[in-house]
Amino acid sequence: MLFWVSTQIYFFKMKDLKYLFAYTIPASAYISFTSTGIWTYSAVFFAFIIIPLLDVLTGETKDNLSDEDASYKKSKWIFDLMLYLNVPIVFGLLYVILSNIQSQHYETYELVGLVLSSGILLATNGINVAHELGHRHPYFERFLSKILYLPCLYMHFYIEHNFGHHLKVATPEDGATARYSQTLYSFWFTSVTRQYISAWRIQRKLLKSQGLSFLSPKNDILWYHLIQPIYLILIYSLFSFKVMLFAIIIGVVAFLFLECINYIEHYGLQRFKTESGRYERVQPHHSWNSNFNIGRITLYELTRHSDHHYKSTKKYQVLNSYEQSPTLPLGYPASILMSLIPPLWFWVMNPRVPKAMKFPPENA
Repeated sequence: MLFWVSTQIYFFKMKDLKYLFAYTIPASAYISFTSTGIWTYSAVFFAFIIIPLLDVLTGETKDNLSDEDASYKKSKWIFDLMLYLNVPIVFGLLYVILSNIQSQHYETYELVGLVLSSGILLATNGINVAHELGHRHPYFERFLSKILYLPCLYMHFYIEHNFGHHLKVATPEDGATARYSQTLYSFWFTSVTRQYISAWRIQRKLLKSQGLSFLSPKNDILWYHLIQPIYLILIYSLFSFKVMLFAIIIGVVAFLFLECINYIEHYGLQRFKTESGRYERVQPHHSWNSNFNIGRITLYELTRHSDHHYKSTKKYQVLNSYEQSPTLPLGYPASILMSLIPPLWFWVMNPRVPKAMKFPPENA
């Protein structure tokens, strides 16, 4: 028995624990939260300078797991545990930064660094992990997903993403798909507003399909709109109004980072309607992929987005790369930076969008 345990630990160390690198984001955020001056930007520097450089240095890996390896990895608890640990890490660090905002005085530029660093933490180890767990079947994992959406003030995303985006992706009906030549800043507005409205519509349909009223206890959207204000009131009670305001701001920054990722994942890609009038099935070429190694590990393979849309319940550690998937020229962090400069983004990305998708037929 002891030999079996030791061999399992050894195997984890050698092959499976690479995803521990995802905790470098919380580590850099901790440096930001416990520092002053330029060091309050530590998480920003790490996410948008160090990781892109590491992506370039380590390159891309397009290899997929064998069926045997995939079967093995799907059954190993270590991959799930590495996700679960993000819950205490995120909320522990959130308490650190809120306590420091309450007790210390910061210059304006330091507050900006802390806001951005907090937003990065909540977007990567909060929303991104919530997204992965939200596609799982066990109630416990879906519960953790909703908990991680809470400080991002984006709990409705759980409903819209699972029941809306995955059905309508790469169509004009999907608020989370950026149109060809749409700027990121325009997308922020359209995506946030359309997804919020869509979440309400989806919730009404779900209730109606079960014969339940709008005021039913199973109306999750109502619960979200009760829980999120309670979360903010609790922060106000424990700390102060300024800390509550800080919590609101970092939540907004976090979901705007999420929308940056939504923007680059499906920019300009479209599904066409078939003769039946329905949209074609989602295919690998309806998502932008990135196989840069460090970005993949840091985001728990979110960058292999085509396979995620092919089977959303597929666990992150076994996602595949597809040759037919359009590929971003850079990793996710560098692509987000590029998207912040629309002329640069269009110059690099517009030629990569398939011509048929740029000028789709009228029935598309």
